[in-house]
Amino acid sequence: MKELLLEIFGWLGYLERPSVLLQLGLVIAVVLLTRRAQRRRWLQPLPQLAYAPVGILTLALGCGVLAGLGLPQGLASLLGLQWLGWYGISLLPKRLHQLESRLLRPAYLVGAALLLIREVDNFNDIAVIQLGELLGVAVSFGKLFNSLVVIYLVLVGCGPPAAGVAWLVQRSLGLSDGSRKAMELMLRYLVVGLGLVGVAMHLGINSTALIAVAGGLSVGLGFGVKEVFSNFVSGIWLLFEGSVRPGEVLMLDGDACEVRQLGLRATLLWRNRDNAELLIPNQTFFTTAATTYTASDRMRRSQVSISAAYHHDPAEVIALLEATALEVARVLPQPPPKALLLNYGDFAINYALRFWIANPMDNVGICSEVNQAIWQAFRQGGIEIPFPQQVQYPMAWPPEDHQSKQVNSI
Repeated sequence: MKELLLEIFGWLGYLERPSVLLQLGLVIAVVLLTRRAQRRRWLQPLPQLAYAPVGILTLALGCGVLAGLGLPQGLASLLGLQWLGWYGISLLPKRLHQLESRLLRPAYLVGAALLLIREVDNFNDIAVIQLGELLGVAVSFGKLFNSLVVIYLVLVGCGPPAAGVAWLVQRSLGLSDGSRKAMELMLRYLVVGLGLVGVAMHLGINSTALIAVAGGLSVGLGFGVKEVFSNFVSGIWLLFEGSVRPGEVLMLDGDACEVRQLGLRATLLWRNRDNAELLIPNQTFFTTAATTYTASDRMRRSQVSISAAYHHDPAEVIALLEATALEVARVLPQPPPKALLLNYGDFAINYALRFWIANPMDNVGICSEVNQAIWQAFRQGGIEIPFPQQVQYPMAWPPEDHQSKQVNSI
């Protein structure tokens, strides 16, 4: 480590050269001027994305002036090209945002840093610098750098290949979307595990050292990280058991939530009511009961409650409720809706209308549509909804016009 720090401090000697300071000053001045112009909108006709190309063009003109004066301009040109590449990444489509933020931009920054290091030093000489020992194995900067790059690429880049393999298996075997997502997660964990083993082999760590590390972890699990380990094992178990899979709908505190992602430590749920994402520890699904609406299929039976006055025939009310439910677009015709007389209340007879829907996450919206349809059907059929709600009475039959009067029940 001492040798690496001395090597890095040696690069600072280039700052004593006037040509280097001049190029760095030019780059910094152009970047700050571009940022200020973009923030204050000095060039009103230009959109926000056009300020960066103007700044890059200004830097290119500055490099041309330096070359015309016979002064070095290689460092400024390199930084300008890197600025241009960074701007090009920002122009990628929005659907590639996750790939851009987690893979492309970090990889570009690493590549840009290596190009700058090549200007002042030889990377091969830096790679052989010894940083110390890990589990009795000497670790050089090059090995450590390669190991970190491989680990990051495995963690970030294993998603698309795993998704592709899971999709092919789904097409071949006819699996459901939940099974495909569960297989995708298991494949990602498998690739990450193989990648970590490959990194350990690249560093030269032997199996005896790994066993020693495992023994140390077992001691640590008994003191402070047993909950983390329990959540990890619970997540693996849930994947193999298939009881909680991405895409399923679970009830949490009375709200329907969709499983978005089953992670190593926690499960990510999405709640439609307020568009909130909830992180629930995996162990929770082993210690508390959970209700799922998608274990076998996504159909759900929903229900709305309504009351009608005593002077209406219950058979007519039940028939009207069932016919009204069938008129709502998102209510499934099969199984057919079923209306029931629940009990006799103080002011009215209480009914329940039960119907089936295709997506449990749409339950609240569909219930609202059904209630509105019942209101219109009761109004047209002259069925009274007793106190304390407003009562609708049609005029004498045949009506003289299409108007109706409203009478408040007291």
